[in-house]
Amino acid sequence: MKNNLKCVVVDDEPMAREILISYINKTPNLDIIETFKNASEALVFMQENTADVYFLDINMPEISGLTLAKIINKKSKIIFTTAYREYAVDGFKLQAVDYLLKPFAYDRFLEAIEKISPTSKMEITSSTFMFVRSERKMVKVDFEDILYVESLSDYVKIITAEKTIITRETITNLEEKLNKNFIRIHRSFIVPLNKINSYTNEFIEINKKALPISRSYKESVLQKLAQV
Repeated sequence: MKNNLKCVVVDDEPMAREILISYINKTPNLDIIETFKNASEALVFMQENTADVYFLDINMPEISGLTLAKIINKKSKIIFTTAYREYAVDGFKLQAVDYLLKPFAYDRFLEAIEKISPTSKMEITSSTFMFVRSERKMVKVDFEDILYVESLSDYVKIITAEKTIITRETITNLEEKLNKNFIRIHRSFIVPLNKINSYTNEFIEINKKALPISRSYKESVLQKLAQV
């Protein structure tokens, strides 16, 4: 649609570009028109083209995202993306719309877009996957593959039929990335409703494994299960 916001992604990490592309593609009112692996390529584009929104990684070789932001047309909006929290102050000094700290969930991405296009969030489709950081890379996890999620102190295990993915993230943050098919049954467990084989007032069984329903979650869990 002609009124969609034209977006450009500039990031030297391939996986980071892929995540942003997936977020932009599933968000109404956004169109991705170019992606670049460094600021030099983006500068060439900017000489003859314009965009409504630039997603800029800050820590890039040769030319940083902060330097590139100073050159971008003032009519364009800037959203910084980085793994380094210490750059936040400099980013906001350049009047950026928002500052996304990697890894960020789709909901957090939408918060930034809402500051530019308030109608986008009203029309979003349900997510079917997410990316989590594991073994020094961002790993795609399809929601349909998840059997359950288990918290282990500062780490979270995502259990699938084929493998276990371990990520250094809180279970609460991970819960925000999941869609409505998932339900928290315990401070340490999240399960997908469509994978539940059976349940009692104390346990949920998935793939022959009994997972506890905690006292604090019992009422909400049993109410939800009664509606399925």
